Amino acid sequence: MAARQIFVKLVETEAELEAAIAVRFRVFVAEQGVPPEEELDEADAQATHAIALAGHQVVGTGRLVRRGPETAQIGRMAVDQPWRRRGVGGLLLDLLEQQARAQGISHSFLHAQEYVKAFYAAHGYQEHGGVFLEANIRHVEMRKDL
Repeated sequence: MAARQIFVKLVETEAELEAAIAVRFRVFVAEQGVPPEEELDEADAQATHAIALAGHQVVGTGRLVRRGPETAQIGRMAVDQPWRRRGVGGLLLDLLEQQARAQGISHSFLHAQEYVKAFYAAHGYQEHGGVFLEANIRHVEMRKDL
């Protein structure tokens, strides 16, 4: 199934949020070994969450967290393994950036896992600073003017 058969939207219900968190647990906890207690944080309550649907199945997610008057952090981007490299992440990222602009945000940043930094670079993000460990995984901060 190609990205054109994927629908992305903002989370509107508790069930959608639970499905988004389930994707994060499949990708980050089960697949990448992130401790479960590190996956959920206080930012989840105030974040704008997005999901990608294939039919009625949630297959991807990401979130937007305001970090200042004109700055937001995009994070917790996760796509189930069978749906990777099909444009799902790009659709989620585009939606989160559109939402940021709608909220008056002009700068976004994210902590990209090192192995996917080329994905974010292809979407206009630039590396800022060196590699650091987050949840025992190598990351790099990347920034973009929206």
